[in-house]
Amino acid sequence: MTDLFDTLTEPLPQREEIAASAVLLRGFARPGDRDVLDAIDSVIKRAPFRHMQTPGGHAMSVAMTSCGRAGWVTDRRGYRYAADDPDSGRPWPQMPDVLSSLAQRAAAEAGFADFDPDACLINRYVPGAKMALHQDKDERDFSAPIVSVSLGLPAIFQFGGMARSDKPRRYELRHGDVLVWGGPSRLVYHGVLTLKDGEHPLLGRQRINLTFRKAL
Repeated sequence: MTDLFDTLTEPLPQREEIAASAVLLRGFARPGDRDVLDAIDSVIKRAPFRHMQTPGGHAMSVAMTSCGRAGWVTDRRGYRYAADDPDSGRPWPQMPDVLSSLAQRAAAEAGFADFDPDACLINRYVPGAKMALHQDKDERDFSAPIVSVSLGLPAIFQFGGMARSDKPRRYELRHGDVLVWGGPSRLVYHGVLTLKDGEHPLLGRQRINLTFRKAL
C-alpha cells in the first residue's frame, strides 16, 4: 500500500511525450489563467455558447463557440468551418492576443515552431457532458498541430490511434494542462469521457477547453 500511495501522490511530470509528436505540458497555462479567462469572457459576450446539432440531428452535450478567422460548426448539412457565426450572421469574434500567444508558445514548446492558429474552438463541459472519439479532419492543412488547453474541472482525455477501434490511452487533464499533437499523431482518434461533478475555485462546476487549429 505504501508504494501505491507514493505513486498516487508523486508530482506529475511537467512535460510528457505521450506519442510521436504528441506532448502533454502539465500546468503550462496556469500562469496568467485569469487573463485567459477574461479573454474567453470577452468572446462569449459576442458569440454565446450554444449546443449545436450533429448531422444526425442530435444535440451535442458540449456547448460551443469560436473565435478567430473561422469557427467550427455542425448542423444537418455536416461538419465544417465558417467565417460567420450562424447564430448572429456576423463574423466570429477576433481571437484575443492572449489566446493566440498561449497557443503559439505551447506549440513551440512541443516542437512546432511558427504555429499560427486562425481558429479557436471554445468548449464548455458541465457534469454529464462528454465528447465521443473523433478525428479533427475538417481543416485544410494537416501539417499544423492541434493545441488543446484545459481549464476548470479535471477531465479524462482519451488518446487513441488511427482507427476508431484502436484502444485509447487515458490521461487526466487538469486546470492549466496543455496537450499538443501533430505530425504522425495529427489524425489520431481522441475524446473526453463523461465529466464528473465537482467545484473548481475559478470556474465552478464546469470545464472549459480551448482547441486551436490552422483551419483555412
